[in-house]
Amino acid sequence: MRFLFYTHSLVSDWNHGNAHFLRGIMRELISRGHEALALEPEDGWSRSNLISRHPEAVERFSADFPELKSLSYGIAFDHEAQLAAADVVVVHEWTDPALVARIGAARRHGGRFTLLFHDTHHRAVSQAASISALVLDDYDVILAFGETLRQRYLQAGWGACVHSWHEAADLSLFTPLPEIDKEADLVWIGNWGDEERSAGIADYLIGPTGALGLSARVYGVRYPLAALASLADAGIEYRGWLPNSLVPQVFARHRTTIHIPRRPYVESLPGIPTIRMFEALACAIPLVSAPWDDVEGLFRPGRDFLFARDGAHMRKLLRQILNDKDLANSLACNGLETIRSRHGCGHRVDQLFSILARHGTACVIAQLQQKEAAQ
Repeated sequence: MRFLFYTHSLVSDWNHGNAHFLRGIMRELISRGHEALALEPEDGWSRSNLISRHPEAVERFSADFPELKSLSYGIAFDHEAQLAAADVVVVHEWTDPALVARIGAARRHGGRFTLLFHDTHHRAVSQAASISALVLDDYDVILAFGETLRQRYLQAGWGACVHSWHEAADLSLFTPLPEIDKEADLVWIGNWGDEERSAGIADYLIGPTGALGLSARVYGVRYPLAALASLADAGIEYRGWLPNSLVPQVFARHRTTIHIPRRPYVESLPGIPTIRMFEALACAIPLVSAPWDDVEGLFRPGRDFLFARDGAHMRKLLRQILNDKDLANSLACNGLETIRSRHGCGHRVDQLFSILARHGTACVIAQLQQKEAAQ
């Protein structure tokens, strides 16, 4: 089958974690013999910021992911031609509202493709008007990256067929690298986040790291000068943007990491961790998380990772991990086991095919049935 993904960007992962997941999904589809193409706006915010700071990034993406293809589009782009050749179209919620409606109209006026809308953000609760204004009546399926977000769509009447489709780790990329020597105690890979996690960074990263005197590094973007000063005061080295393809190597060089969720997810959309949590556990690095409510039972808290109640507790747990090799090894092994058994992009593609088998257009269902019969 031919899959078409409308994404904010596939090429750029600058402050754009959804690119990680879509790359993994597309690579999984291609490995199974399907075609996958991404379309992204030529002036997209993430892409523009990345290229302005790292002009070599486009070539790096092509070198890191040679099997992936993304076309950038402008005003004159022929979307209808691309849609006519597609079997499954997945439209991300950062897509321009007018284009969201245009794609829906193409489906309504004879489109043979199955049309899915993919939401991986908190705007459904933080900017509800922007989501309610979208024309989604012609979309066959809504994919929400957590059960609480799925319920929000159902309660608001934004879609009758809504499925929870969590993000996951690309297991062909995120894997333990035990041959790499450790260089420092702690690493955190995360963006500043529009003040959405500034308090968490102070309480769960800067405070404990400074108090323990750890060797620590931070990767991410959009840190204001005051935040950079706070990191430096705590002895934390700031290293800026990190291409996602290099993340497994960085995790391998550190003894532990932490997870700091954005405030809207903790307060309004419980049960949705950042994709970095899946990726970190896939790399078998011991992890301590700031509080969030795992209402869907995605993980085994206390076995796969540790929860810190507050900054003082984070300090205690980090000290334990760094001083207790058995504890560190147990967390690393258990977390890796959970990811490999439940939270790889292959699992999400299996789930996607199950959804398509129930809600897809006739041509898509027929192709799935033919493939199943052939197996």
